[in-house]
Amino acid sequence: MKPNCSIVIRAFNEDKHIGRLIAGIDQQTVKNVQVILVDSGSTDNTVEIAKSMGAEVVSIEPKDFTFGKSLNLGISHAESDLVVIASAHVYPVYPDWLETLLEPLKLSQTALSYGKQRGAKQTKYSEHQIFAKWYPDQSVLHQENPFCNNANSAIKRDLWEEHRYHEGLPGLEDLEWANWAFKAGYNIAYQGDAEVIHVHNETWRNVYNRYRREAMAFKQIFPHEHFHLIDVVKLWMSNVNNDVKSATRQRVLTSELKSILMFRTMQFWGTYQGYRKTGSLTWQLKQAFYYPGKHLDSQNQSSQREVKPIHYHDGD
Repeated sequence: MKPNCSIVIRAFNEDKHIGRLIAGIDQQTVKNVQVILVDSGSTDNTVEIAKSMGAEVVSIEPKDFTFGKSLNLGISHAESDLVVIASAHVYPVYPDWLETLLEPLKLSQTALSYGKQRGAKQTKYSEHQIFAKWYPDQSVLHQENPFCNNANSAIKRDLWEEHRYHEGLPGLEDLEWANWAFKAGYNIAYQGDAEVIHVHNETWRNVYNRYRREAMAFKQIFPHEHFHLIDVVKLWMSNVNNDVKSATRQRVLTSELKSILMFRTMQFWGTYQGYRKTGSLTWQLKQAFYYPGKHLDSQNQSSQREVKPIHYHDGD
């Protein structure tokens, strides 16, 4: 019988996280689910854990890896008409995560649905702020821009057949695909109740490289856009100011100030380096990606639901 959905997970050395994600999938209200792990050369126990929990494993050589190419490989093995895409280091909060994430795809004009992300205990303070801004509690079924994120999303397989993920981008393959769908007249939906915890535990160099890589991808998608040095200064100041106010309200400024300053420096310096020698960054997308929300308080940005959360054996 055809699965109700196929879940594609990209992974490299994720044995600390992959078991929890698949355990969360097993507790979903949506049953008969195909789980596909796309492994890019893991040297730990990622593949063994995934296989032992029922996942299908396909492999891509590390030298051939791009985010888009690995996704295309995984989706090519999908047997369902609906494809869920999840990072290997996320896990669902509620047992109706899949049900809620897939709901907008029942509408013929909706191409993509993506859900809320929140940080874990080890997530850096400023990234908690970013998650709270990008992923509010309130759902938006007809989004006015192509913003999305493939750490927690779902698409229709037939539309992927029309336009596969860009295999040459160093990142933001999700934005490129959503931008195509948006221009073709399809809806992008955001589901605030389809919540996952996204575990990021990066070094400062990793943060810098992530934002530099994504900026390089952004300029390939929107080749006439740029990010000036004055943008670095303005956005660094506005975001640091917002983070400091929030941390002060939460009485954690002393412990978090260094992290705030370092994260925002790596974020915007990396972005500047990625955008060098390009055109002007559109105001709408600049707001969506970089500008802080008003009176943002990330630690209190989790909605109260009547649905009981999943209990994981590791205590999370």
